[in-house]
Amino acid sequence: MLGNMMEEPLLISAILEQAQENYPQAKVYSRVDGGIVEHSYEQLDQRSRCLAAYLQSSGVVAGERVASLAWNNHRHLELYYAVSGVGAVMHTINPRLYRDQVRYIFNHGEAEWLFIEPDFLPLLQEIEAELPWLRHIVVLAPNLAAEQAADSRYVAYEQLLASSEPLIPWPSFDENSAACLCYTSGTTGDPKGVLYSHRSTVLHAMASVAPNALNISADSVVMPVVPMYHVCAWGVPYSALLAGATLALPGSGMAGEALYELIEHTQATLLLGVPTVWLGLLQYLEGSGATIDSVETIGVGGAAAPPMLIKALERHGIYLMPIWGMTETSPLVSYGSSTKVLQAMPAEERQTLQATAGRGGFGVRLGLFGDDDRPLPRDGKTRGNLRVKGHWVLSNYFRQPGSALIDGWFDTGDVATLDAAGYLRIVDRKKDVIKSGGEWISSIDLENAALDHPQVLEACVIGARHLKWDERPLLLVVLKEGGKLDKAAITALMADKLAKWWLPDDIVAVESLPHTATGKLLKRDLRTRYRDYLLSEDITDEA
Repeated sequence: MLGNMMEEPLLISAILEQAQENYPQAKVYSRVDGGIVEHSYEQLDQRSRCLAAYLQSSGVVAGERVASLAWNNHRHLELYYAVSGVGAVMHTINPRLYRDQVRYIFNHGEAEWLFIEPDFLPLLQEIEAELPWLRHIVVLAPNLAAEQAADSRYVAYEQLLASSEPLIPWPSFDENSAACLCYTSGTTGDPKGVLYSHRSTVLHAMASVAPNALNISADSVVMPVVPMYHVCAWGVPYSALLAGATLALPGSGMAGEALYELIEHTQATLLLGVPTVWLGLLQYLEGSGATIDSVETIGVGGAAAPPMLIKALERHGIYLMPIWGMTETSPLVSYGSSTKVLQAMPAEERQTLQATAGRGGFGVRLGLFGDDDRPLPRDGKTRGNLRVKGHWVLSNYFRQPGSALIDGWFDTGDVATLDAAGYLRIVDRKKDVIKSGGEWISSIDLENAALDHPQVLEACVIGARHLKWDERPLLLVVLKEGGKLDKAAITALMADKLAKWWLPDDIVAVESLPHTATGKLLKRDLRTRYRDYLLSEDITDEA
């Protein structure tokens, strides 16, 4: 027997439509064109509808990819809703990837349309001759520069909006239709495309606003520093509007002072981004003496939250909420949200849980499996291969035949533990775990221990070849300004937290560490560069 309830397709356009009906004066702040501007949800809805009408009248059809090279701002947000609203696919391209990866992603998606910030026009000029599909280029600006105005393929964003009437109503179609196309960072091989549906995107937004998740409501002021060109800014462009929250979009202003200015201007309460962003903000606050009293929570994902960051934010009265997910999971899977039970714990116990990846929310399941594909216990100690399944987890990669699943589960490539309370702890990426004399060493644990030293700004641990033990840990550190490398002090600090045989065989000070375009440490190049470092008879520091 079936229930007697209405059926309405879960469409992204419905989020915007109900947002402007229920919260027409809610605000979207955006750093763009050299300043901070604001729009109401009502204005956002009208502008998105004008863009949608322009796309339809220009021949954009359902399923067609529409690409963007754009920052976090209101124009990109309007593009999110207009493109998917007419049944086309929002194809975000990460401009921070390597040139060849950007070209590959563009051509793999076969987008004829590109919406691009003026900042990224030099990148386009580098690869434009290698983009056979590209036909239309919309510059996200009020007007075109003289060199673009002479090319018939170019049009200015604000001019096209001014020439269009709002599209009413939004079209209706199957909720399983493709909505967004995002690509992995491509740390191994070519980037892979993940094609989200309207249904998966809406369900992800509904789940992520929950109190035990991001806890977003109409009282929230949310600032996603995680870029809209990567995994849809963790879905915040959808979840914030679904909840009626104020949205603060930082544009290209990712440095500490620019973030502080936007936080103060909007009185932001919830910030979201990778650890390196917040380390930069903390440096600015410590150097300037400024405070960010409005901020209640900072959600940290993309890399493990180091204990020193948890403690530093706590000194500012801010709760660090760990978040975990990946492109293949839309991306949010687990959250370490603050609870009364957590706040009642002793600080050390609470901070230990904040250094995990949190607990899974409804809609996604977590599982640990051995190399023989058998389930492993959730005892907080047993390490296994982390796999996930759920409503917003991919089944296969875009334009790659065959399933990406193992017995219905997606293998994340992470080694992890799960405890009886559901807390997930990522031990390492499989490719980053160090195998020394047949025993496993977690590079993440070593990095977090090193970051507790007051002179260490960033830390990265890789495995280097060793004659006796096959592989041993090598610690690379970026020191704070004016800092001096003290290997003995760093090692002594780490020895208080880790087994002696885990400690790095050497510590090297470097000027900087490579990161992926999404802020994660890029260890591939470092492993190649330092592969034989410990075999050298003459071990010297770089600084």
